[in-house]
Amino acid sequence: MAALLAELTTGEGLRCSLLEDVKLGRADRCYGRAPVLYESSLYIVASGRKIGFIGDRRFVYDRNNYLVLAAPLPFECQTEADDEGPMLGVSVRIVPSVVSELAVHMPARLRAGNTDRLGCVEATPLDVAMSDAAVRLLECLRTPIDAQILGPSIVRELVYRALGGPQGHLLLAMLGRHGQASQINAALQWIHNRYAEPFSVGRMARDVGMSVSAFHHQFKALTATSPVQYLKSVRLHKARALIVNEGSGAATAATTVGYESASQFSREFKRFFGASPADEAKRVHAIIAEPAAADARAVS
Repeated sequence: MAALLAELTTGEGLRCSLLEDVKLGRADRCYGRAPVLYESSLYIVASGRKIGFIGDRRFVYDRNNYLVLAAPLPFECQTEADDEGPMLGVSVRIVPSVVSELAVHMPARLRAGNTDRLGCVEATPLDVAMSDAAVRLLECLRTPIDAQILGPSIVRELVYRALGGPQGHLLLAMLGRHGQASQINAALQWIHNRYAEPFSVGRMARDVGMSVSAFHHQFKALTATSPVQYLKSVRLHKARALIVNEGSGAATAATTVGYESASQFSREFKRFFGASPADEAKRVHAIIAEPAAADARAVS
């Protein structure tokens, strides 16, 4: 798996692949704790390791354990390469409609787990079936036609394997229409998809069928942060992507993600990421440019 990822990745960071729902990750060095935002996904590591931090929780995903993230969640992540080479991994987005379709065909004993247990992220042992499917997914990403024909069914298989695994209840909770886990998940999905819109905790609590106090308590139990802080984190991550990936200015990015004050946005961005929007863009672009510079030196 590591050899395939080394072949498919051309630079550091989490990059798009030939499949919309699959991204490939690479880090050639160790990176300390930094804010990240993951969509609902599976993250399988082939070499090196990642350590996630949510509140006082710590979870490790490496070549022996893959990450199951059942809801979009900001957290802090530490990335470690090792003596054998870079950190290499593959992220597969989890689409609720696929989970719903697969769950209908799952044995009743697998659907009977506690789907109301609060939690949306766990590391779980990587078994042979999941590892084999991940290898086949990477192999098909070598050519566009293989990715188009074979890729979607392998992505579906990976989600199926996760559903049948020890953390399948996290994914099943995405589908529930009742219970606190599904209520909070509905709120997370709303914020993740409509982060630029005006937000009211009271209205959101009513929309998901909870009192404001219960909503606050259960939201923090799941995410280790408040609804307002979660929204702020999502907005800042989305703005960072606009600035770094699309070259947007700070003021434009601020307005796009829902900020009314550009100066407030710049202050909160620097406090959150440890650098101004302009400096963060320069830092990321310098990292991206390093492999190209190394290749140029090798050729010369």
